[in-house]
Amino acid sequence: MKNKDHITFLDALEQHRDKLFRICSIYSIDNEDTKDLFQEVLVTIWSSMHTFKGNSTIGTWMFRIALNVCLRFKSKYTKNQNRFIRLESVTITHFKSEENCQEDGEKLNALRACIKTLKEGDKALVALYLEGIAYREISNILGLTENHVAVKIKRIKSKLLNCINKVV
Repeated sequence: MKNKDHITFLDALEQHRDKLFRICSIYSIDNEDTKDLFQEVLVTIWSSMHTFKGNSTIGTWMFRIALNVCLRFKSKYTKNQNRFIRLESVTITHFKSEENCQEDGEKLNALRACIKTLKEGDKALVALYLEGIAYREISNILGLTENHVAVKIKRIKSKLLNCINKVV
């Protein structure tokens, strides 16, 4: 890999690391799967740096790769789901004593649970939207028109609101 690609990768990773990690968390089962999936995304991006042509922003290109890796992961998991029994690990969570913090945590958990029930394409769309990515960039990443992105986001918001109200 050229030194230029190495620097470009590190700069882009610094800028988009948290967003990429959160996208991975939407498609994973637990925290360990999220870390593994994130690592797979980074390896794929790293090994593909030489193919980046600059036709879009580096962030758009990275998000597209992340979504493709996540969707492949989800497909493999679904295919193998019936073959293995998953042992759930015990997770200890520390809650702040303030009631508002606990309510916000419950709403956030409800939102995450509701997002996981969405169709794969809708998950990708909402993940990018929640990261504050502009409609134009989302449309470039997903290959949709800007108007279609706006309409789908409006519908997804409505679905999520209904789901959260049922859960909370």
